[in-house]
Amino acid sequence: MENFYLFIAITLIIIILVPFYRVLVGPTIFDRLLSVGAIGTKTIVLICVVGVIFGRIELFVDIILTYAVLNFIALVVIARYFQNRESMNE
Repeated sequence: MENFYLFIAITLIIIILVPFYRVLVGPTIFDRLLSVGAIGTKTIVLICVVGVIFGRIELFVDIILTYAVLNFIALVVIARYFQNRESMNE
């Protein structure tokens, strides 16, 4: 069963690379923001899988919750920054 979870973890790492390409190349800032949110969500799932692999998911719950809140706050702050920047240019 541990090999199954290890396979899932490796697959998630590969799946994280897809939106990472969009972060680097994205035509608009909103594409990049959406990709950063997707990377954050997949990272949360990856941390859950790592917790299951170690057999101590309860130790990783605090890390997962903290990461989720920080990811959300960072995305809102960055979105607001670019929204205000665009309104100042008009």
